[in-house]
Amino acid sequence: MAINPEIFKAYDIRGLYPREIDEHAARLIGRGFAAYLGAGPVAVSRDMRISSPALAAAFIEGVRAQGLDVVDCGMLGTDMMYFAVASSGFAGGAQITASHNPGEYNGIKMVRRDALPLSGDAGIGDIREMIARDSLPPPAAQPGALTERDVLPAYVDTVMSFIDPSVVEPFTVVLDAGSGMAGLVAPALFDRLPCRTTKLCFAIDGTFPTHEANPLIEENRRDITAEVLRQGADAGIAWDGDADRCFFIDGSGEFVPGDFVTALLAEAFLLTHPGATIVYDLRASHAVKDTVARYGGRALMNRVGHAFIKRRMREEDAIFGGEVTGHYYFRDFYYADNGFIPALLMLELMSKKRCSLRELLRPYRERYFISGEINTRLRSMEDVPRRLAAIEQRYRDGTVATLDGVSVDYADWHFNVRPSNTEPLLRLNLEAAAPEMMERKRDEVLALIRG
Repeated sequence: MAINPEIFKAYDIRGLYPREIDEHAARLIGRGFAAYLGAGPVAVSRDMRISSPALAAAFIEGVRAQGLDVVDCGMLGTDMMYFAVASSGFAGGAQITASHNPGEYNGIKMVRRDALPLSGDAGIGDIREMIARDSLPPPAAQPGALTERDVLPAYVDTVMSFIDPSVVEPFTVVLDAGSGMAGLVAPALFDRLPCRTTKLCFAIDGTFPTHEANPLIEENRRDITAEVLRQGADAGIAWDGDADRCFFIDGSGEFVPGDFVTALLAEAFLLTHPGATIVYDLRASHAVKDTVARYGGRALMNRVGHAFIKRRMREEDAIFGGEVTGHYYFRDFYYADNGFIPALLMLELMSKKRCSLRELLRPYRERYFISGEINTRLRSMEDVPRRLAAIEQRYRDGTVATLDGVSVDYADWHFNVRPSNTEPLLRLNLEAAAPEMMERKRDEVLALIRG
């Protein structure tokens, strides 16, 4: 019964197919998921990867074997699975996907009722232990029922409800679906808008023939950047493989950091919901909290990770939350992340302010200078606490916080260094009030990390 324990990650299950995760593993995980939930029905969907149909079928078989009913939603983006679960009151759901990873990977993202995520601390660890200890409950005498459902029309209506389409200007926009699930959803949305669109990699293809569906990597943005510049477009929008994250390119071809997107989306909400609460992750630029303060909102810094962001948003009734990695969360979308609402809100904000994305970003780029996330691999996991302790000691004259790694604030610069959950890695995010200072301080902290 044993399967590779390394596939159980902090927020999902993921590994190489079929060496690390295969149909046998998916079937057992489906049984464990059913045992963890204790009741159905369960929504199951999959992305476009070549291995996804077989893994989805095995996972469904495992859930049904425990007597739980399954609603097969077919090929969807991950945020559409969240919608299927929360809007229908299902007991839980699973998406077969490896998100932005290359095509040879696959995995499973799981949620319980109300699209609350399973994580290593809540659910994923329980399933891993049941399988490792061979303690899965015996199969039910009668397998659960299997039905099918198309959620796309209702999902599109829900996403469109976040904006007033009548105010959106006929912008020129380049869209890159990365051969992933955005190719299913984006046409249904943009057909309702007056924008002039150019569609790149919209043929859904799990072999990723053009480039990987991970826009955080610069080489995967070359096509969209070139097309934005060629057309003189107002904006470019790209999605990752399972389309629960979106990324922006401005008219000058520059990639827009997630911090700045979070700040702009916070502004969009505060224009219509004065005083609302915004949650942001502790790696973010001060542009976020400064923008929220300027528009009269309440900004709450939070530790990194979708499970933590979603929990805090529920506790505080926050209208919006953002992470620098391109995950954006919405109270009125069941406190879940969504890859298409940000695109619509950004176009609506550009229309309301009658300016291009580049013009919206100008004040941020003139004031906030960020390093982006820089990863350093250490020799062993034992090195991680020693380096963090050294950093905390070196910068003890600043305002130090240890919510997630080490964060230090000074008057004109700040940084966070946090460890990976699974590898001997330290991740640095740093910001300063001038580009020269950012570079100097970045190199100074990196020297200490790499000591």
